[in-house]
Amino acid sequence: MELRYGRLDELTIREIYEIFRLRVSVFVVEQNCPYQEIDDADKEAIHMWLEEDGRIMAYLRVIPAGLVFDQVSIGRVIAVKRRCGLATRLIKEGIKTAAEELGATEIVLEAQTYARSLYEKLGFCQISEEFLEDGIPHIKMRLEI
Repeated sequence: MELRYGRLDELTIREIYEIFRLRVSVFVVEQNCPYQEIDDADKEAIHMWLEEDGRIMAYLRVIPAGLVFDQVSIGRVIAVKRRCGLATRLIKEGIKTAAEELGATEIVLEAQTYARSLYEKLGFCQISEEFLEDGIPHIKMRLEI
């Protein structure tokens, strides 16, 4: 499995298409949540994914500080095959990229509540009460690097 990453203007049209297709299929269609899935943060984010045989198996984006939150953030985490370590592996790479490429000393994210333990295993701590984001329970979490 190959780790791939880049900013939007560094990706091929096919890579952009596959990323957006996967995100919409999970966050809009599967979760039955109509919202503006593709947003302005995509223009500045570092898009990261694990690829196998030309297929995206896991994806996330690392967003520079000041775009969504005051701190660097990670979002849109997807693993096509769940509960087999792909998300964990990719989040670790996202943390490393946030520190090395964006100088992050702290990372925040808004996790769907059911995924709390995934992020806690990687050192994130819950910093908010549960809230609804587009009708789905979320919590805000932080990792100090």
